Amino acid sequence: MPEKTKAIFNWSSGKDSAMALYKVLQQNEHEVSCLLTSINSAFNRVSMHGVHQDLVELQAKSIGIPLKKILLPEMPSMSVYEKIMTETMTELKEEGNETSIFGDIFLEDLRAYREEKLESNGFNAIFPLWNVPTDTLIQDFLTMGFKAIVVCVNEKYLDKSFAGRIIDESFIADLPDNVDPCGENGEFHTFVFDGPIFKTPIPFKKGEVVYKKYEQAKDKNDNCYQEAQDTKPFQYGFWFCDLLLNE
Repeated sequence: MPEKTKAIFNWSSGKDSAMALYKVLQQNEHEVSCLLTSINSAFNRVSMHGVHQDLVELQAKSIGIPLKKILLPEMPSMSVYEKIMTETMTELKEEGNETSIFGDIFLEDLRAYREEKLESNGFNAIFPLWNVPTDTLIQDFLTMGFKAIVVCVNEKYLDKSFAGRIIDESFIADLPDNVDPCGENGEFHTFVFDGPIFKTPIPFKKGEVVYKKYEQAKDKNDNCYQEAQDTKPFQYGFWFCDLLLNE
Protein backbone atom coordinates (compact mmCIF):
# COMPACT_ATOMS: atom_id res chain seq x y z
CA MET A 1 0.00 0.00 0.00
CA PRO A 2 1.40 3.45 -0.93
CA GLU A 3 1.87 5.83 1.99
CA LYS A 4 -0.98 8.28 2.47
CA THR A 5 -0.24 11.96 1.94
CA LYS A 6 -1.17 14.30 4.75
CA ALA A 7 -3.92 16.70 3.71
CA ILE A 8 -6.10 19.48 5.01
CA PHE A 9 -9.77 19.65 4.07
CA ASN A 10 -11.41 23.02 3.46
CA TRP A 11 -14.66 22.68 5.38
CA SER A 12 -17.54 25.12 4.81
CA SER A 13 -20.06 23.15 6.94
CA GLY A 14 -22.24 22.66 3.84
CA LYS A 15 -23.28 19.87 1.50
CA ASP A 16 -20.53 20.14 -1.14
CA SER A 17 -17.88 19.89 1.58
CA ALA A 18 -19.66 16.87 3.05
CA MET A 19 -19.85 15.08 -0.29
CA ALA A 20 -16.22 15.81 -1.14
CA LEU A 21 -15.03 14.64 2.29
CA TYR A 22 -17.08 11.46 1.99
CA LYS A 23 -15.45 10.72 -1.35
CA VAL A 24 -11.94 11.39 0.00
CA LEU A 25 -12.49 9.16 3.01
CA GLN A 26 -13.84 6.37 0.78
CA GLN A 27 -10.81 6.56 -1.52
CA ASN A 28 -8.51 6.30 1.53
CA GLU A 29 -5.54 7.88 -0.25
CA HIS A 30 -5.05 10.84 2.09
CA GLU A 31 -4.69 11.29 5.82
CA VAL A 32 -7.00 14.23 6.52
CA SER A 33 -5.29 16.03 9.40
CA CYS A 34 -7.88 18.74 9.97
CA LEU A 35 -11.01 20.48 8.75
CA LEU A 36 -10.02 24.06 7.90
CA THR A 37 -12.81 26.61 8.36
CA SER A 38 -12.89 30.40 8.00
CA ILE A 39 -14.60 32.09 10.94
CA ASN A 40 -15.84 35.68 11.14
CA SER A 41 -14.15 36.60 14.43
CA ALA A 42 -16.58 39.46 15.12
CA PHE A 43 -19.54 37.07 15.35
CA ASN A 44 -17.89 33.63 15.75
CA ARG A 45 -19.68 32.38 12.65
CA VAL A 46 -18.63 30.64 9.44
CA SER A 47 -17.91 33.24 6.77
CA MET A 48 -20.91 33.74 4.42
CA HIS A 49 -22.80 30.71 5.77
CA GLY A 50 -23.52 32.44 9.07
CA VAL A 51 -23.41 29.20 11.09
CA HIS A 52 -22.16 29.59 14.65
CA GLN A 53 -18.79 27.98 15.29
CA ASP A 54 -20.24 25.84 18.11
CA LEU A 55 -22.23 23.86 15.53
CA VAL A 56 -19.19 23.45 13.27
CA GLU A 57 -17.21 22.18 16.24
CA LEU A 58 -19.92 19.57 16.78
CA GLN A 59 -19.67 18.57 13.11
CA ALA A 60 -15.92 18.00 13.46
CA LYS A 61 -16.40 16.04 16.68
CA SER A 62 -19.01 13.79 15.07
CA ILE A 63 -16.83 13.28 11.97
CA GLY A 64 -13.77 12.57 14.13
CA ILE A 65 -11.37 15.02 12.46
CA PRO A 66 -9.93 18.05 14.32
CA LEU A 67 -11.27 21.49 13.39
CA LYS A 68 -8.77 24.28 12.66
CA LYS A 69 -10.29 27.75 12.57
CA ILE A 70 -8.99 30.66 10.51
CA LEU A 71 -10.12 33.78 12.37
CA LEU A 72 -10.89 36.60 9.95
CA PRO A 73 -11.98 40.17 10.69
CA GLU A 74 -15.57 41.01 9.83
CA MET A 75 -14.87 42.54 6.42
CA PRO A 76 -11.29 41.65 5.39
CA SER A 77 -9.76 43.17 2.29
CA MET A 78 -8.22 40.72 -0.15
CA SER A 79 -4.72 41.70 1.01
CA VAL A 80 -5.61 41.02 4.67
CA TYR A 81 -7.29 37.75 3.74
CA GLU A 82 -4.28 36.55 1.75
CA LYS A 83 -1.86 37.51 4.54
CA ILE A 84 -3.81 35.48 7.10
CA MET A 85 -4.15 32.54 4.70
CA THR A 86 -0.42 32.55 3.90
CA GLU A 87 0.45 32.46 7.59
CA THR A 88 -2.00 29.61 8.16
CA MET A 89 -0.79 27.55 5.22
CA THR A 90 2.85 28.03 6.23
CA GLU A 91 2.03 26.64 9.67
CA LEU A 92 0.14 23.69 8.17
CA LYS A 93 3.01 22.97 5.76
CA GLU A 94 5.44 22.85 8.68
CA GLU A 95 3.16 20.21 10.25
CA GLY A 96 3.70 17.96 7.22
CA ASN A 97 0.61 18.70 5.15
CA GLU A 98 1.10 18.54 1.39
CA THR A 99 -2.40 18.65 -0.08
CA SER A 100 -5.41 20.94 0.25
CA ILE A 101 -8.84 19.51 -0.63
CA PHE A 102 -11.88 21.52 -1.79
CA GLY A 103 -15.54 20.85 -2.56
CA ASP A 104 -15.65 23.16 -5.62
CA ILE A 105 -17.50 21.74 -8.62
CA PHE A 106 -17.04 23.92 -11.71
CA LEU A 107 -15.92 27.50 -10.95
CA GLU A 108 -12.79 27.67 -13.13
CA ASP A 109 -11.58 31.08 -11.94
CA LEU A 110 -11.85 30.10 -8.29
CA ARG A 111 -10.00 26.85 -8.89
CA ALA A 112 -7.19 28.65 -10.74
CA TYR A 113 -6.89 31.17 -7.88
CA ARG A 114 -6.72 28.41 -5.26
CA GLU A 115 -4.12 26.43 -7.22
CA GLU A 116 -1.93 29.48 -7.77
CA LYS A 117 -1.94 30.50 -4.11
CA LEU A 118 -1.42 26.96 -2.85
CA GLU A 119 1.47 26.29 -5.21
CA SER A 120 3.28 29.34 -3.84
CA ASN A 121 2.93 27.78 -0.38
CA GLY A 122 4.14 24.34 -1.49
CA PHE A 123 0.73 22.64 -1.63
CA ASN A 124 -1.13 20.82 -4.36
CA ALA A 125 -4.90 21.09 -4.63
CA ILE A 126 -7.49 18.35 -5.08
CA PHE A 127 -11.12 18.79 -6.16
CA PRO A 128 -12.96 15.44 -5.69
CA LEU A 129 -16.27 16.74 -7.13
CA TRP A 130 -14.82 18.57 -10.10
CA ASN A 131 -17.14 18.63 -13.15
CA VAL A 132 -19.64 16.19 -11.63
CA PRO A 133 -23.07 17.32 -12.98
CA THR A 134 -24.79 19.12 -10.12
CA ASP A 135 -28.17 17.50 -10.75
CA THR A 136 -26.46 14.12 -10.31
CA LEU A 137 -24.54 15.33 -7.27
CA ILE A 138 -27.59 16.56 -5.38
CA GLN A 139 -29.41 13.27 -6.02
CA ASP A 140 -26.39 11.32 -4.79
CA PHE A 141 -26.33 13.54 -1.70
CA LEU A 142 -29.88 12.53 -0.82
CA THR A 143 -29.47 8.87 -1.78
CA MET A 144 -26.45 8.52 0.51
CA GLY A 145 -28.51 9.72 3.44
CA PHE A 146 -27.03 13.17 3.92
CA LYS A 147 -29.31 15.81 5.45
CA ALA A 148 -28.83 19.56 5.15
CA ILE A 149 -30.68 22.79 5.86
CA VAL A 150 -30.47 26.04 3.86
CA VAL A 151 -28.84 28.70 6.05
CA CYS A 152 -28.31 31.52 3.53
CA VAL A 153 -29.95 32.56 0.25
CA ASN A 154 -29.00 35.28 -2.21
CA GLU A 155 -32.12 37.39 -2.83
CA LYS A 156 -31.01 37.86 -6.43
CA TYR A 157 -32.04 34.24 -7.00
CA LEU A 158 -34.29 33.11 -4.14
CA ASP A 159 -36.76 34.69 -1.73
CA LYS A 160 -36.93 34.53 2.06
CA SER A 161 -39.09 31.37 2.04
CA PHE A 162 -36.11 29.24 0.94
CA ALA A 163 -34.06 30.13 4.04
CA GLY A 164 -34.47 27.41 6.64
CA ARG A 165 -35.73 24.75 4.24
CA ILE A 166 -34.43 21.19 4.34
CA ILE A 167 -32.72 19.97 1.16
CA ASP A 168 -35.06 17.34 -0.26
CA GLU A 169 -36.89 16.51 -3.50
CA SER A 170 -39.47 19.20 -2.81
CA PHE A 171 -36.77 21.84 -2.37
CA ILE A 172 -35.08 20.82 -5.62
CA ALA A 173 -38.39 20.89 -7.50
CA ASP A 174 -39.14 24.42 -6.26
CA LEU A 175 -35.84 25.92 -7.44
CA PRO A 176 -36.18 28.37 -10.35
CA ASP A 177 -34.63 27.29 -13.65
CA ASN A 178 -31.76 29.78 -13.29
CA VAL A 179 -30.64 28.33 -9.92
CA ASP A 180 -28.05 25.58 -9.82
CA PRO A 181 -29.36 22.59 -7.79
CA CYS A 182 -26.18 22.68 -5.70
CA GLY A 183 -26.12 26.49 -5.43
CA GLU A 184 -22.69 26.45 -7.05
CA ASN A 185 -23.03 30.06 -8.21
CA GLY A 186 -23.63 31.30 -4.68
CA GLU A 187 -27.43 31.13 -4.86
CA PHE A 188 -27.67 29.43 -1.46
CA HIS A 189 -25.54 27.88 1.29
CA THR A 190 -26.28 24.95 3.58
CA PHE A 191 -25.43 23.29 6.87
CA VAL A 192 -25.12 19.49 6.90
CA PHE A 193 -26.42 17.90 10.09
CA ASP A 194 -26.46 14.17 9.33
CA GLY A 195 -25.09 11.59 6.90
CA PRO A 196 -22.61 8.76 6.45
CA ILE A 197 -19.57 10.80 7.60
CA PHE A 198 -21.17 11.55 10.99
CA LYS A 199 -21.19 9.27 14.03
CA THR A 200 -24.24 11.09 15.39
CA PRO A 201 -26.56 13.80 13.97
CA ILE A 202 -25.85 17.44 14.90
CA PRO A 203 -28.48 18.72 17.37
CA PHE A 204 -29.88 22.11 16.37
CA LYS A 205 -33.09 24.10 16.16
CA LYS A 206 -34.07 26.88 13.82
CA GLY A 207 -33.84 30.46 15.00
CA GLU A 208 -35.01 33.63 13.30
CA VAL A 209 -34.51 34.52 9.64
CA VAL A 210 -32.68 37.82 9.22
CA TYR A 211 -31.81 39.99 6.23
CA LYS A 212 -28.47 41.64 5.49
CA LYS A 213 -27.45 43.76 2.55
CA TYR A 214 -23.93 44.21 1.26
CA GLU A 215 -22.13 46.49 -1.14
CA GLN A 216 -18.97 45.82 -3.07
CA ALA A 217 -15.75 46.96 -1.45
CA LYS A 218 -14.64 50.41 -2.58
CA ASP A 219 -11.34 48.98 -3.80
CA LYS A 220 -12.32 47.12 -6.94
CA ASN A 221 -9.27 44.88 -6.51
CA ASP A 222 -10.69 43.50 -3.26
CA ASN A 223 -12.85 40.43 -3.83
CA CYS A 224 -15.15 40.89 -0.85
CA TYR A 225 -18.37 42.50 0.30
CA GLN A 226 -18.83 45.17 2.95
CA GLU A 227 -22.02 45.47 4.96
CA ALA A 228 -23.96 48.36 3.49
CA GLN A 229 -25.12 51.43 5.42
CA ASP A 230 -28.75 52.47 5.02
CA THR A 231 -27.71 55.67 3.26
CA LYS A 232 -25.62 53.87 0.65
CA PRO A 233 -26.71 51.94 -2.45
CA PHE A 234 -26.41 48.17 -2.13
CA GLN A 235 -26.02 45.39 -4.67
CA TYR A 236 -26.30 42.17 -2.69
CA GLY A 237 -28.97 41.09 -0.22
CA PHE A 238 -28.98 37.80 1.71
CA TRP A 239 -31.47 36.02 3.95
CA PHE A 240 -29.88 34.06 6.82
CA CYS A 241 -31.62 31.39 8.87
CA ASP A 242 -29.99 31.29 12.28
CA LEU A 243 -29.33 27.84 13.76
CA LEU A 244 -29.26 27.36 17.52
CA LEU A 245 -27.62 24.58 19.50
CA ASN A 246 -30.36 22.24 20.70
CA GLU A 247 -28.93 21.08 24.01
